Amino acid sequence: MNDNELIWKIESTEKLLHTPVFDVLQQRETAANGMAGDYIAMEAPDWVMVIGEYRGCFVTVRQWRHASQELTTEFPGGCADAGEDPAVTAERELFEETGFKVGRLTKLGDCSPNPALMKNRFHVFLAQELIPTGEQALDDDELLTYRLTPIDEMITSFGKGEFSHALTGTALAYYMQYHYLKNKEFRP
Repeated sequence: MNDNELIWKIESTEKLLHTPVFDVLQQRETAANGMAGDYIAMEAPDWVMVIGEYRGCFVTVRQWRHASQELTTEFPGGCADAGEDPAVTAERELFEETGFKVGRLTKLGDCSPNPALMKNRFHVFLAQELIPTGEQALDDDELLTYRLTPIDEMITSFGKGEFSHALTGTALAYYMQYHYLKNKEFRP
């Protein structure tokens, strides 16, 4: 089969559930060969994660994750507001969650967090030349702390214990790719 024969077309969409975080859709889709079916998709705002580097450490946040019922250590981030440039989201989220202001911001990449189910994009930024303000501006429903995590510890510990957030792993991959392409090797 060629690529055109693999593409499905959406014939109709029905919203099954609306939540504050995402909508669940049922899509009636038809393949090029005529095969049809109903598929579930979720519409959510784009997600942004920002890797802050400060004095040989990553600026990380520690927070409770309700679905997994555990404390995690991850990079700051959040949802982009409607129509908001992801770079603006990155700067806003880093400041709100940690109190650090960005001196230099570099986009490392973006990808689909789960193309089988999610319609949104995940954007990763590197924030450098950080300026600490000592103030957080958390949302009303946020309860988290921030800390400086040594870069080596974050990389070698990913996937173990508190370092279990998959999108943090994706952000780390972009970070390592950035350094590899820049230096043709990776050394944090």
